[in-house]
Amino acid sequence: MQHEIKILLVEDDLVDRMACKRALAADRERRYVIFEATTAKEGLQLAAAHRPDCILLDYSLPDQNGLEFLEALTTGDGEIPIPIMVLTGGNSAALAVELMRRGARDYLTKDADRHYLEQVPAAIERMLNAQRLLEEKRQAEARFRTLVEQIPAITYIWSSADDRVTYVSPQIEMLGFSAEEWLSGPPFHETYLHPDDRERVRQAVAVSRREGGPLRVEYRLIAKNGDVFWLREEGQIVKDGSLRPPFQGILLDVTQSKLAEQTLQQSQAELRSLAAHQENIKEEERKRIAQEIHDELGSLLTGIKAYVSVSVERSVQAGGSADALLIDATHLADEAIGAVRRVITDLRPSVLDQLGVWEAMRWYSTQVQARSDLVCDCTIDATLSALPIDAEVSTAIFRIVQEALTNVVRHADASFASVRAEAKNDEIVIEVKDDGKGMGSDGPVSGRSWGILGMHERARRFGGSLTISGQAGLGTTVELRIPIRSGHGD
Repeated sequence: MQHEIKILLVEDDLVDRMACKRALAADRERRYVIFEATTAKEGLQLAAAHRPDCILLDYSLPDQNGLEFLEALTTGDGEIPIPIMVLTGGNSAALAVELMRRGARDYLTKDADRHYLEQVPAAIERMLNAQRLLEEKRQAEARFRTLVEQIPAITYIWSSADDRVTYVSPQIEMLGFSAEEWLSGPPFHETYLHPDDRERVRQAVAVSRREGGPLRVEYRLIAKNGDVFWLREEGQIVKDGSLRPPFQGILLDVTQSKLAEQTLQQSQAELRSLAAHQENIKEEERKRIAQEIHDELGSLLTGIKAYVSVSVERSVQAGGSADALLIDATHLADEAIGAVRRVITDLRPSVLDQLGVWEAMRWYSTQVQARSDLVCDCTIDATLSALPIDAEVSTAIFRIVQEALTNVVRHADASFASVRAEAKNDEIVIEVKDDGKGMGSDGPVSGRSWGILGMHERARRFGGSLTISGQAGLGTTVELRIPIRSGHGD
């Protein structure tokens, strides 16, 4: 039986709509129910009415473009509830990046022969799989919250006068023991403590009883059937006015939360690994796009300028005057070549691959100074300059410094910034410091500081750390530390 998928196709071109529907109809594994809209307004209405599984969105619509459509569909919490794939007519890397940043799950570039339609079914499947994983994660988190709220608690009372437990609640049976067994004396409880935790628990209990302070300790306990439970024991003295007041405590079964914590840690590790992999792919794609722009567009513009210049020169040699439009065309070609070079540099500075990260940092500092009112000084320790750095670590260091200087230019209102790099205590230590307005009371990271979060993640990937400090009116300091062994790629 074919799986039914509801698709909202927002496309104003009739031929493109027909071609897209034909491509989807050819899919033998899935059956598509397609809703069609020719304007953004109509598309938003259909999205609200039918709640499709995903949206195929033409970027250029009569009443809105793709970015405006994404903004209109964004909810108050900043999320887009329906996966969207944008179909663009141009091959603009900057536009693609902006679309993904605004919430699009994927994008395809339209080509004249409509070969892009062959990729649509697979792209839809990827988006729906990602959406299912997101929903499953949310459901798992909801189940975990419910579990935490319903964890059973075992209550007990320990008598300091008798040096034994005098009461335990019936919930003790969850461990397979009867209340009578548990009340038989301290040795019974200690016998079933996990051997690796036994001495630690003894010491914690002894300190609490000797000093009269609260007890809080987590440990493993072996149930009667051999199962291992994680318990959190919490208790304190009940001040009842007696000389030897009783101690009352609870045992909470935190086994599931411990397992969930381990699963979450594993999930975080996997997500970080995935993020690192995606960063590598993105850097390689930037390098490829920059190379293609240089080789193809740059060559074409250079050729156009050469032809126009030759035409102007021939006119002058023939005794005529140069056509003003041709002269303007040479100036426009120069500007276009300059724009291409800036785009290439923004995508992937060639100095990073050719001369290494330290020269790239010096070069970028001069670029920042040239493009802004900021005086930017860069100093690299001679020992560090001679140190070979792994390519991936070099990229991470450069991107972190680039983001830090970008933040200085955009937000610091500074007149001077310095970049210092040195080798210290088997670490690469890089400091980016400015004399700007500094940080407010809310600190450097807010919920939308994705650039800063990205800097932290890049540092963590190689076992490093990132520290951002400063005071209002006294500037900000960003310090990056990466173990030198990571720099060598060990």
